[in-house]
Amino acid sequence: MNVNVKKINKKLQERFGNAVHARLQNGSIVVSGHLSSWADTITACQMAATKYSTVHVVNNIICDEAKEQKMRVPSLKDDALDGRQPDILIIGGGISGVSIARELSKWNLDILLLEKEADLALQASGRNDGEVHPGIDLSKGSKKHYYIRKGNAMYDEVCKELDVPFKRVGQYVGFTNIYFKPFVALYCLLRKKRDGIWDTKLISGEELKRLEPNFSKDFKFAISNPTSGCVCPYGLTIAYAENAVQNGAEVALNSAVLSMKVENGEIKSVETNRGTIYPRLVINAAGVFSDDIAEMANDRFFSIHPRRGTNSILDKKAGAFMHSIASIKEIKVSKTHSKGGGILHTVHDNLLVGPDAIETYEKENVETHKESIATVFEKQKKTMPRLSERDIITYFTGVRAPTFEEDFIIESGRRTKNIIHCAGIQSPGLTTAPAVALDIEKMAVDFLKKEKDVTRNESFNPIRKGVPVLNEMSDEERNALIKQNPDYGVIVCRCEEISKGEILDALRSPICVPTVDGIKKRIRPGMGRCQGGFCAPLVTQIIADFLGVPLSEVKKSSAESPMTFGRTK
Repeated sequence: MNVNVKKINKKLQERFGNAVHARLQNGSIVVSGHLSSWADTITACQMAATKYSTVHVVNNIICDEAKEQKMRVPSLKDDALDGRQPDILIIGGGISGVSIARELSKWNLDILLLEKEADLALQASGRNDGEVHPGIDLSKGSKKHYYIRKGNAMYDEVCKELDVPFKRVGQYVGFTNIYFKPFVALYCLLRKKRDGIWDTKLISGEELKRLEPNFSKDFKFAISNPTSGCVCPYGLTIAYAENAVQNGAEVALNSAVLSMKVENGEIKSVETNRGTIYPRLVINAAGVFSDDIAEMANDRFFSIHPRRGTNSILDKKAGAFMHSIASIKEIKVSKTHSKGGGILHTVHDNLLVGPDAIETYEKENVETHKESIATVFEKQKKTMPRLSERDIITYFTGVRAPTFEEDFIIESGRRTKNIIHCAGIQSPGLTTAPAVALDIEKMAVDFLKKEKDVTRNESFNPIRKGVPVLNEMSDEERNALIKQNPDYGVIVCRCEEISKGEILDALRSPICVPTVDGIKKRIRPGMGRCQGGFCAPLVTQIIADFLGVPLSEVKKSSAESPMTFGRTK
């Protein structure tokens, strides 16, 4: 692609004077200078970027507002990984990293995955709405479009193999102005015929009311995509990782990459808080830190600009109001890269509302602002007037990892030969992950075959069996299980009907995370209306008994978050 740097600099000068400028370097557009606000910094880089381009913008602007942001590093320091020489080192325990690990475990390879947090899916992969997108908003020319229909089509089989709940609930985008219908019909036809989003169709307002009676009566028509679905994003991430481990991969939590030694265009070693690792190949799936990892590898040709999004979870009684995914489409010029969130009926029968999209320079700040919740609810009450903030039982914020080109980076290193980047992964990254993992599997195996024999893992088993879910069983099935093991008859979490037996099963899983939040993410005690108010002490005691430690040693989520501070009596 030809890049007119002179034209870019002219636009930058008109907007910012001589404060910033662009230059072409190593195949990227490097934007440098000095600005006071983060908003201006984002604007400057976006002015230099072309959507879906493979010529990426690198942000080298010094911004007064965005002071240096140091990555949080685990307090754990040991030599457990020192001297390891894996064939493949995967950096990042989100949906991208674990799905790649699982697909690579089909081969006889030494695979090591590093995750700096105390559990998997603690960042973007566990902080999104869980929608499996149809791709209605994506046109040809992007990697997002290339992978979305492939990934969407894989979900039934993948979730069956990994024993993860998945529902094709369908998606509706509603319109209140009947005069837009001819234009929207043309848009749908283009998406269907040209872009391959084959399930796209228009339905009338009357049909929408029949399907979802609680939607706004102002909807005159809607776009329908029946292949849209929902999945538990952290549940799927954990299941992928467990299956990878069952097939021979290793997952190291609390393990952060600190630096790399690169010589002659090759990564020689990777320094972590747990020792020095000597990999043949590195796969960069580090989310918001993927550009930092690329920098360490002397292969930074893109920049991530973090984008914060907040979701609210509503009580299950609100889940009865609708059974699909929906949002209102307002025809107006928008400067954001978000459809303004929506409403989603989750696989666990809650409603989820959100997210919004706010640019931020803080890669790890997941605090929730009331303005975010208010803005999304204000819009989505136009979708379903019965929506109420009073039904919120919890909320959470995630930080997405877009590039300035708003597309994925799935490619080998440009200057460093033994690295593969899986970067810029934002929505619909959950949907595309199964398909992306297959391509990166091929890229990695092809690279290693140049250096060694790579053979199939004949004992690979794609089936991962999850913990029994008692609240989905019939009375006969549940009674039979309790007869086998009475612990299944001891209810610990009343809201979600979780038993002691299920908690102990989670503690015995292939990737044991013996924290209150670790158990919560795996089998849901504390996910209900009371948010752990009743069951958290009981879960804490079960973990303490399982580990053989006092209550004071049980953690909420990490070594830095004790559940208790000592006795009161």
